[in-house]
Parts: sequence; C-alpha cells; structure tokens
Amino acid sequence: MLISILVIAAAAYFVPALTHSSQPDPEAEEATANMLPAGPAFNADSAYAFCEAQCQFGPRTMNSPAHERCAEWIATKFRAFGMQVTMQQTDVAGYDGTTLHATNIIASYRPDAAERILVCAHWDSRPWADNDPDSANWRKPVMAANDGASGVAVMLELARLLQSSGQTPAPHIGIDFICFDAEDWGTPQWAEDVNSGDSWALGAQHWAVNPHREGYTARFGILLDMVGGQGARFYQEGFSKMYAPDVVKRVWHAAKVVGYESFFPKREGGGITDDHVPVNEKANIPTIDIIPYYPDCPQSSFGPTWHTVSDDMEHIDRNTLQAVGQTVVQVLYTEQ
Repeated sequence: MLISILVIAAAAYFVPALTHSSQPDPEAEEATANMLPAGPAFNADSAYAFCEAQCQFGPRTMNSPAHERCAEWIATKFRAFGMQVTMQQTDVAGYDGTTLHATNIIASYRPDAAERILVCAHWDSRPWADNDPDSANWRKPVMAANDGASGVAVMLELARLLQSSGQTPAPHIGIDFICFDAEDWGTPQWAEDVNSGDSWALGAQHWAVNPHREGYTARFGILLDMVGGQGARFYQEGFSKMYAPDVVKRVWHAAKVVGYESFFPKREGGGITDDHVPVNEKANIPTIDIIPYYPDCPQSSFGPTWHTVSDDMEHIDRNTLQAVGQTVVQVLYTEQ
C-alpha cells in the first residue's frame, strides 16, 4: 500500500480542508473512561486462516486470474456469514495508463439500518516488490499477506462473529465492510515520477464519489492496513487525527479497555496517503487509518516486509491480528 510517510507539517499541505475536525466531548470521554470489555472474543486463528486462504491464490495483482478468483472467494465468504454483498466493478487507469479492471467488494450487515459504520481494507496485491533489498526482486509481485490480506482477514472474522455471537447482543447499527481494490498500483520507486499520490487508492477514490448506495453516509470509518505484521505498533496516523480525532480517541481507548494498549501507543505517526484520504475528502466520512509505524526500521517505516517478496505468511503474527481485531470488536459492540 501507500506512497510514503510524511511529517505532520508537510501533511498539512496535502489536506486542503478539515471538514470533520470534531471537538472533544467531555461527557463522551467520561462515558468511555468507564467502559468495560464488550462483544465476543476475536479468534486470531480464524483470521490467520482467512489470511492464508487469500495467499493460496497467489499474488492478487490487478487483471490477473488470481485476482478474479480471490474476489469471488471473498464475496462468497461474506455471503456465508449473512452479509449482503455488492460487487462494484469499474475500470480505472494505472499510473502508466494501464486499464485496471477493479472490483470493490461491499459486504453489509443489517443493510436496512439507517445508522452505519464503515470498516475497510484493500484486497489487491502490489505487482512490484520495489522496496525489496534485492533489486533483482523489484519487478516481482508481492504476496501481500500483510499488505492486503490481513485487513480483509480481520473483516471476515468480524463478519463471522456478527453472525455467530451467540448470547452476545449484536450491534443495532449497520456495518459495511468494504474491500477496496486497486490500492497498490501506485507509481513504483523505479519509475521517473515516484511522488504521484493520485496513482494510489484508485478503488477508494472511485467509491468515494460513486458509493454503492446513492446518498450513502456513515457515522465514521476505520481503515485496516497491514494489521498482521510481526512487531507492529499502531501509532496515531496524521490524517486520522486531522479529520477524525474523536474516532482516534475512541479506538485507542478501546484498545486499552481490551488489554492491547501496548499495540496502540498514544504517539503520533506521519500522515499517510491511503484509502482513508478519499473517504474523508470526497465521501465526507470521518475515517481513521489503523496502520503500523516502525520508527527504528532502517528498511521502511512500514516495517521490514513492506513491498518486498518477504510479505508472506511466515511474517504474519496472530498476536497482532488479535490486538487489532479485539479492538475493533470493542468499538463495534459499544456503538449505540
């Protein structure tokens, strides 16, 4: 995924307007301060299996047979969990003019509910391992176990829990799980124009101005990106704090309530060009990005496997999936 991490000062030039700069609500903060764990237990083994199943198709690069087969598999799994599924198909242009046949997969829980929450991730694989330490791998596709499959895997497990939570009262709100396509066709590092931000998040850019339902809106959104990596820690991403600071506070507090505060340090990361940017700017839905930040990793601030051939199942950590999944469960099951 992504183009780069930017310092917050530079990120301010990228964001033209803060349409959702909510003010802190002391009463809401007091209410969440007394929050107890809620919802069913997230099953990291199940999420791991969903991640592995996607990788068994091979790299899900745009316009490939693996991409098409995986799309059908994802849709079938969501339907099996009782979700209403919409396949939003469109053609978008890659950085080099290549026509990309994209499919945004939208799975809706309680589709008739007026009040909704958005949970999203991208599902495509990067076609070039252009950050690999071995330049011989730069034009090889990425398996994308973490940078793609992990976010979808967490959403699939959340959908399974919503269907089979037993005695746990299910949320009364609607939830839309969106698997964005064509996120990772962004300009490769070996191309001449490496700073072309518009070449990323193409599926999200399309959905943000052409939602699957006319007039669609949601209270807020949570983007899951690279949520299964070893050693991951999720700093508070810059654009998330600018557009949806109240959602950031809620999610990071939820992590504390369920015992995963160490995975969600209350420290600021950089502003990141990711799927949540068009959702904020074009769809006007305050959306945050749960994405790792490795401040001491010499290879990449996104971690050692980012855009390399090593982004495979050997580097997926169930503990990371558990921390993110249980945190999102807490958010969903405490929304009134």
